[in-house]
Amino acid sequence: MLKKSSLAVWGAALFIAWNGLLLLFLWSRPTADPDGSSSRRLTADVVRLAQEAEAELERQKALLLQLHRLSGAWSRRHRGALWPPNLTVAAAAPPPPSLPSQPTDAAGPVLPVLVLACDRSTVRRCLDKLLRYRPSAQRFPVIVSQDCGHAETARVIASYGDAVAHIRQPDLSDIPVPPEHRKFQGYYKIARHYRWALGQVFRSFRHRAAIVVEDDLEVAPDFFEYFQAAFPLLLADRSLWCVSAWNDNGKEQMVDVAQAELLYRTDFFPGLGWLLLAELWDELEPKWPRAFWDDWMRQPEQRRDRSCVRPEVSRTMTFGRKGVSHGQFFDQYLKFIKLNDRFVPFTQLDLSYLKKEEYERSFLPKVYSAPEVKVEELQGNRRRELGAVRLQYSGRDSFKAFAKALGLMDDLKSGVPRAGYRGIVSFVYRGRRVYLAPPADWAGYDPSWS
Repeated sequence: MLKKSSLAVWGAALFIAWNGLLLLFLWSRPTADPDGSSSRRLTADVVRLAQEAEAELERQKALLLQLHRLSGAWSRRHRGALWPPNLTVAAAAPPPPSLPSQPTDAAGPVLPVLVLACDRSTVRRCLDKLLRYRPSAQRFPVIVSQDCGHAETARVIASYGDAVAHIRQPDLSDIPVPPEHRKFQGYYKIARHYRWALGQVFRSFRHRAAIVVEDDLEVAPDFFEYFQAAFPLLLADRSLWCVSAWNDNGKEQMVDVAQAELLYRTDFFPGLGWLLLAELWDELEPKWPRAFWDDWMRQPEQRRDRSCVRPEVSRTMTFGRKGVSHGQFFDQYLKFIKLNDRFVPFTQLDLSYLKKEEYERSFLPKVYSAPEVKVEELQGNRRRELGAVRLQYSGRDSFKAFAKALGLMDDLKSGVPRAGYRGIVSFVYRGRRVYLAPPADWAGYDPSWS
């Protein structure tokens, strides 16, 4: 209402000024006009003056509208929104340090969801679920960052209008790569896009944290609830550096769907729907890699003995078989990941058990007090009376052999097994809990295992 009143006052002032100028002009014109020349000059002058006034009015109108838009954007920023939601940004310079910090909402922190998109028009499947399940547009603004310049994908994103913000990676050029990496050009472009998009979220838009997903992920009904509940944990425990929605060994027969509320710490960076803080980006951005960013994150120099939180049952699933990885792992593992379908009220649960000291006080004794069995006994479904059991490996080769035999992902990154914590991988096999674990005197990861 105040904005409309201000525009009305400006309009009235301009109208009065125009009429005042016209009256002044008429009062000052000559009184005698025997041949009509003065009348003709008067008419021409009035037309010219009217044209100039009209042009000035248009300039003032454009200025007023611009002020109106900026005022609206500033108000939305303070209410918790990011910026006019249908704004398309080609590139943005980092704001000066004096700009206000990332907004918060009365009902909780603002956690934007950054969707990395390229040339998949099936991004609609990802966006539909995000918009369907998010509890608040103000607290969970969706930002779609598009690389590749793919027109059809851009049209799909644009079709959501104000529901999402669409920003575009400005640099679509090829990247010089070593000759042996020519076939990996796509991985270089993905790393460049990640760096630019995360820079927008944390530098230009000044957010405190962000949830990162890719355009081939579908989210669970409690996706937002999960991250909202885990955010304070990430702030409080500096031995954590991310919260992930993904369980690498989350195939339906390998998880306990009845314990969908169960969460773990893991030393393996899972990705595939993950929350990070702005402070982590401050640390990673200066040394961000040119390619293979996710494996780079798993190196000891980046991980620095920190862990992530991950769920028993995944809160994301991937439907993107086609991509730069050419379906690696998709047919064997990824397409079988169980997506949680039961809403868990995580914000009402006590997640303090995930803090490092408390977690190790409870989790490690549980693992090493479980009876040890042989892999043949597991495969033969014997000794069922034991309940949860432990299968102990002694080195890289025995880990990989057991993992393959039981259907786990057997690859190691910098010596860390997928979903592992202190070398322990927890999963369900034929209906019972199994801990694939190193000896109790475990001395740390050996990067040479990779």
